[in-house]
Amino acid sequence: QVQLVESGGGSVQSGGSLRLSCAASGYPSSRRCMGWFRQASGKEREGVATIDGDGDTTYVSSVKGRFAISLDNAKNTLYLQMNSLKPEDTAMYYCAADPRYSGCYYYYIQDFHFRGQGTQVTVSS
Repeated sequence: QVQLVESGGGSVQSGGSLRLSCAASGYPSSRRCMGWFRQASGKEREGVATIDGDGDTTYVSSVKGRFAISLDNAKNTLYLQMNSLKPEDTAMYYCAADPRYSGCYYYYIQDFHFRGQGTQVTVSS
């Protein structure tokens, strides 16, 4: 079993930055692929970024160049550095994990086996 606990959300003005954290527990083999997805009020879930065991990353086009996903294996913590935030980034952000060896892509994140409870990010204009 994998447990994921997000933190770091909050309110920020447009152009600001936030760093989300996701503390992970459970067998490392069960969270070989990790990532973030978000869901804005009244909208569908959207994969944001993923990172695999080799450190390879994928991003949805709307956040490329602004967001950076990283993993600290020593701390069992996943991060999402979000810069140049826009009002359209406002959403609940969720951490997700999966044991898959392949297919660690942001557009598959809704199939990931484990997810956290989420942390709210609000960007005002």
